Amino acid sequence: MSSRRISPAEFESCVEEALSAVPAPFRKYLENVVVAVEDEPTDDDYDETDTPDDEEIFGIFRGVSYFDRSHVVSSLPAQIAVFRGPILRCCATRGEAVREIRDTVVHEVGHMLGLDDDEMPY
Repeated sequence: MSSRRISPAEFESCVEEALSAVPAPFRKYLENVVVAVEDEPTDDDYDETDTPDDEEIFGIFRGVSYFDRSHVVSSLPAQIAVFRGPILRCCATRGEAVREIRDTVVHEVGHMLGLDDDEMPY
């Protein structure tokens, strides 16, 4: 089955499953974080991540990292966005897409906790 056949509802379910698989010691930090599935990243997302326009972004953490929140006043909740279009375009199979969704969620949780890309555990 092609990954393109994953419906929006199925994609959201995969994101929810990935979130529930985050180990409990880390999941507690997600309490006040909005996790959203979006079809495509915005131009601002590309600018924020310094990603070239010809590359895909699978997800983004928007906001102040958890451990820096006491130092910064923000009226908006932190947000993790997972981008459906880029993941489905880049994954040939459903299994590959499910793995990428899981990896993207874990990656963005890492950013939420203040890790940079080169500090990620994988």
